[in-house]
Amino acid sequence: MQIIENTKVKEKVYIEKLENGLTILIIPKKGIQKKFVIWGVNYGSNDSKFIVPGENQETEVPKGVAHFLEHKMFEQESGVNSLDTLTALGVEANAYTTNDHTAYLFECTENFYPALDELMDYVQHPYFTDQNVEKEKGIIGQEIMMYDDYPEWKVYLNALEAMYHENPVKLDITGTIETISHIDKDILYKCYNTFYNPSNMAMVICGDFEPDQLLEEIKKRLIDKKANGEIKRIYPEEPEEIVQEKIEQTMDVSEPLFTIGIKDKLVDTKERVKKHIAIEILLNMIIGKSSKLYQKLYDEGILFVTPSLDYEYGREYAHVLITGQSKEPEKVYQDFKQTVAQMKQNGIDVKEFTRIKKRIYGENVKEFNDTADIARMFLSDFFKEINSFDFLDEIAIINEQYVEQVLKEIFDENKMIISVIKK
Repeated sequence: MQIIENTKVKEKVYIEKLENGLTILIIPKKGIQKKFVIWGVNYGSNDSKFIVPGENQETEVPKGVAHFLEHKMFEQESGVNSLDTLTALGVEANAYTTNDHTAYLFECTENFYPALDELMDYVQHPYFTDQNVEKEKGIIGQEIMMYDDYPEWKVYLNALEAMYHENPVKLDITGTIETISHIDKDILYKCYNTFYNPSNMAMVICGDFEPDQLLEEIKKRLIDKKANGEIKRIYPEEPEEIVQEKIEQTMDVSEPLFTIGIKDKLVDTKERVKKHIAIEILLNMIIGKSSKLYQKLYDEGILFVTPSLDYEYGREYAHVLITGQSKEPEKVYQDFKQTVAQMKQNGIDVKEFTRIKKRIYGENVKEFNDTADIARMFLSDFFKEINSFDFLDEIAIINEQYVEQVLKEIFDENKMIISVIKK
């Protein structure tokens, strides 16, 4: 196994790529009772157009298949639901789908290996019939309608609609009632057989384990499946320009919700971590809890809670998101743009930069205290071709000159949008 050690947090990750292409990452935590395992597929809601390895023709499937598959994986031919089996073992199990990957997971203090048996059994043995697929359409249809009534979700989706012309990141992960109506068992099997191949998957385990012993236990539970070739994913060309600067919707909310977005483009793998950290530092300097702008808006009664600050990126997309609640979202947006312009003109405050950089470093170190945080982080970063330890190394060396460069390049007023949910 390859061993990567980070002396800053005194942690090691053991990485093994098996003959069938499956990558296993083990992060041992001596003396910790909690154990966490997450098995991920490099396949998300954005992957609806692709070329199957060994074929020449494009395959296009309805939007929402990745999420639909995630729902169906728990159902077994015996009629038993694997989620119920895992719950009966006393473990907390779940699954989720993002734009870029799907994951199956559980957390426990006891019954780790019986739970691992169940996890590795249901993920490797799909069972789809005409009847159970039709039944699931009704369940997912209700989920779609529920999210349609959820203001926090709509303000986010509307922000993506305002930024993106073609990229599927702007579409709901669940699909729509119309798109899921076209899903059948053949489509599910085709997507499963294409993407749920060991060479397109990774497993991350964190807890008190001996890596060699755990690796052998995982190998015992793997079915005989060969690595397939490269899956060619097809995404539409996306213009650099935004679609529209402002998008509004009226819903039942106590105070208006807003999301300020900045459209970006994905950089080379080497730059991703560094750029992510620079953007996180800048967002905290501009409108974070200790910023002058937040203090001003708080004193004026315009903001009462610090907005959430995010930088999201994946295959073929990247964007900044600032989400909060305010009586005057437009005022927040205008003041945000003005603060960015002033910072570009005057340069960044070195003392404030150093303070925030130290705080972000501390927050990153804290993430290594929890088995669940560690495992989720390593899986998500692995699919972005990043090692999670890189964040700690890059924070230590990032300087204000690079952060100022990112400020000028990314925080472009022509790429900014605001999404508002009004009362």
